[in-house]
Amino acid sequence: MEGKRIVVTGATGNVGTSVVRRLAEEEGVGSVLGLARRTPELDLPKTEWEATDLADESALAKLFHGADAVIHLAWRFQPSRDPATTWRTNVLGTVRVLQAVSAAAVPAYVHASSVGAYSPGPKDRPVDESWPTHGWPEAAYCREKAYLERALDAFEQAHREIRVARMRPAFLFKEESASEQRRIFGGRFLPGQLARPSLLPLLPDIPGLRVQALHTDDAADAYVRAALNDQARGPFNLAAEPVLDAKTLGELFHSRTVPMPRVAARSALAAAYGLHLVPASPQLFDAVLRLPLMDCARAHSVLGWQPRRTALEAVEELVQGMREGAGEPTPPMAGSTVGA
Repeated sequence: MEGKRIVVTGATGNVGTSVVRRLAEEEGVGSVLGLARRTPELDLPKTEWEATDLADESALAKLFHGADAVIHLAWRFQPSRDPATTWRTNVLGTVRVLQAVSAAAVPAYVHASSVGAYSPGPKDRPVDESWPTHGWPEAAYCREKAYLERALDAFEQAHREIRVARMRPAFLFKEESASEQRRIFGGRFLPGQLARPSLLPLLPDIPGLRVQALHTDDAADAYVRAALNDQARGPFNLAAEPVLDAKTLGELFHSRTVPMPRVAARSALAAAYGLHLVPASPQLFDAVLRLPLMDCARAHSVLGWQPRRTALEAVEELVQGMREGAGEPTPPMAGSTVGA
């Protein structure tokens, strides 16, 4: 089959499903191989699925053989209470993927980094890709993303023949990701009705809570552009306007904002986490409050990329999906009727 062959790890999750769909539509792509722990009931043009484990480096090298690019998206968010488990999948798994990319002589590697890899930064101005990537050390997610930035530094030095692109997106939302993200961050029994604006008359305004977001499909477009563009190397910030804070979210939910001290918000989350009522750790909350705002000019100029949806539209889709228990026909993205 003519066209490039692209392999995608973590192909059944929030980003993976969007990336595979985008690749299936791309004329320059001849075939797509989606890798995941469990194969999905998702039928897409030019796409094959393979169940695999990141622990098997030799199997990965065989699957990567003949690929023009590998897009590595596989990531495990939970269990947040067991960082050794997430480290084995996220860090050691990625190291094996890199070794397999080298063994299979794949010419291009696109890596899913994150805004979470960045060191604490400003909330009043955006930073470019040169901002330090040491993460927030108390949050496992940020530690892992930052460690892999160092692993990529070493990999690029040792394998200059392989083109490496690092994608650093903001928070990624789409309607179909609602059930998965509710389970990961809010818990599987969080009622979907809480996403109704009428039930959120007051919205806490927490100092430092200014973040960026992006529709997952727009992020997928950037990933595909990076995989297919032979000039795309290095890091790329990805985010959409506007910046999300209490004021913009209050307007979206038609809610009145109420100042809340950081200490009070964190204490409430820590108590809920300690009682196993929510899966998101207070350390991750600490990290979110310290994330810098990102300048995305490099992605615009090098990749020719522009998001088609605003950050608010991405959040609106997520809220709609939470109300409806939306999902995808893949194991990680399965929809839910709990509270819908």
